[in-house]
Amino acid sequence: MNQLTIRGFDDELANRIRRLANREGLSLNQAVLKLLRRGAGIGQGKGAADTVGASLDHLIGTWTPEEADEMDKALQSLAYIDEAMWE
Repeated sequence: MNQLTIRGFDDELANRIRRLANREGLSLNQAVLKLLRRGAGIGQGKGAADTVGASLDHLIGTWTPEEADEMDKALQSLAYIDEAMWE
């Protein structure tokens, strides 16, 4: 394993790294490596940067039941299939 020292983190970047680490239960080192891999376009299997929809994975499981119900109601009209359009 290689080691690299990076200096010059501004407060905003340091805070975002900490939030990612806390949100995903990672060490700061693991969070930084994850961000570097993502930025470099290097995949890590499931959830890799080149996977469709991976950018929203951090939202999975974050809605309350009430918010999920509200979204279901908002999308309900989209479930209707107009059979006449398919003739």
